[in-house]
Amino acid sequence: MADKNTKAISPEMFTFVNLNERLTDVKFDDKPIGYFKDAWIRFRKNKSSVVAAVIIALIFLFSLTAPLFTKNEATFMDTYYAKKGPYIYGLDVDGFMDGGVNRDFSEVGLISKIAIGIGAEDWDDHDATLEEGMASDYQPMLEISEGYTVIDAAKKEKTYYHGKIDAYAEVGFLYKSIEQSELQKMRDWEEETGLHLLYPLVEDNQYNIDPSDANNWYKTKKYQPLYTNEKGKLKNLEYTEGMVLEDNYKRDADGNVIYYEYTGGGTLETAAYKVRVLYANYYIYKNGFSPVYLFGTDSQGYDLMLRLAGGLRLSLLLAVSVSVINFMIGAMYGAIEGFYGGLPDLLMERVSDILQGVPFIIVATLFQIHLAAKLGAIPCLVFAYVLNGWIGIAYRVRTQFYRFKRQEFVLAAKTLGARDSRLIWKHIFPNSLGTIVTSTALIIPGVIFNESMLSYLGIVKLGSATTTSLGTLLADASAIWTNYPHLMILPALFISLLEISFNLFGNGLRDAFNPSLRNVED
Repeated sequence: MADKNTKAISPEMFTFVNLNERLTDVKFDDKPIGYFKDAWIRFRKNKSSVVAAVIIALIFLFSLTAPLFTKNEATFMDTYYAKKGPYIYGLDVDGFMDGGVNRDFSEVGLISKIAIGIGAEDWDDHDATLEEGMASDYQPMLEISEGYTVIDAAKKEKTYYHGKIDAYAEVGFLYKSIEQSELQKMRDWEEETGLHLLYPLVEDNQYNIDPSDANNWYKTKKYQPLYTNEKGKLKNLEYTEGMVLEDNYKRDADGNVIYYEYTGGGTLETAAYKVRVLYANYYIYKNGFSPVYLFGTDSQGYDLMLRLAGGLRLSLLLAVSVSVINFMIGAMYGAIEGFYGGLPDLLMERVSDILQGVPFIIVATLFQIHLAAKLGAIPCLVFAYVLNGWIGIAYRVRTQFYRFKRQEFVLAAKTLGARDSRLIWKHIFPNSLGTIVTSTALIIPGVIFNESMLSYLGIVKLGSATTTSLGTLLADASAIWTNYPHLMILPALFISLLEISFNLFGNGLRDAFNPSLRNVED
């Protein structure tokens, strides 16, 4: 009870201090920041995660746009151009996408390669010179160093040359069996384009070491090129500046070279003929465009850039699909465990323990053996990942729910009558999102790595004309990568970039979606 002597406090007894004066010029932004906007602001501050996100975006963009940079179809294969380096036909820039390979050549080997360029200029039997052959667009030898001498086991001196050769032009000439109608098309194409396609046939005699090799157009004996000396005798030819190769072409009774010969069968239109073609021009004739392989070709002759793009699309699609499915299953499973606890949690944990004890590689192998023929390799791989891949997410969600379900804000919402579903997804789940998103993002590099491993080991068969994977490309290159390093380096580089980038990206997401860090300045 108030004292009788206590006076009532009236509003008139209070006065305002600095009523009309501004205390500060600082304006405070009291506009609320949304959850995802705040997460985006924090994510941008993590520079490594931003760089990783850019790299992932570029790789994804490459996987989609790679077909725009080449006229080759993904299923197009050329066995003659298999295992070749990056190449653009007609690009006159030394050392850049010229298909060049450094090699050491014996004298006989060097002459055989130079002979391809000379033969390409000798399409009309005018006895092309060494100078014409070296200046030819079809000359495979890009560089030739001065010779050096070594002494072999028999104590004989041998001369070798270090050089750089165009691995595409090295294919040189090929024999083809065609119909008569095709022969006329070739002639018309030569007149239309001005390119030479048909070349003189080579005589099958004692001067032709290998009749199946269309590049043996000059006279040889025991693989040694021959020339006619002043006395009219054939002598061994040496590599010199004035070197002249003596042709071994087929000729008719009048001495004219023969460009085709009948091999039997068919009618006037379908009779079979044997011809000798320059493959660089034959490629253009058959496909309608010049060869362009920005990343080179794989071990079978497919465009490596398109194979890499296809492998990346498959890996990313598989990894993202598995991550989304595991996220959904794991989030729901772990939320129910953590929120209700007790007997439901005990029973569900035992199920998780049983599934977790099944090794992934065993499941993947069994599915591939027994189900791949019916369902396909990729669906079986997805089933193997999903069987127990969600358990890690479920465990983290369960842990977070046990952590937050006794917090004051959850108890207050429950007191106000919030339903269980609202408590789970509106109040507890967002606080667990940072950990869950990180776990989900880190599933992606794990799936990519495991898929590559299974393909590399041959457990999963993904190598076909329409489908391939990064692991399959690595497996194909494993036995030959020392001679063709680009076949191993490029797939390994993409796998490494994806693994590192997704890990950094996942760390950035973890910090961005952590509600405890909201409005915290670095």
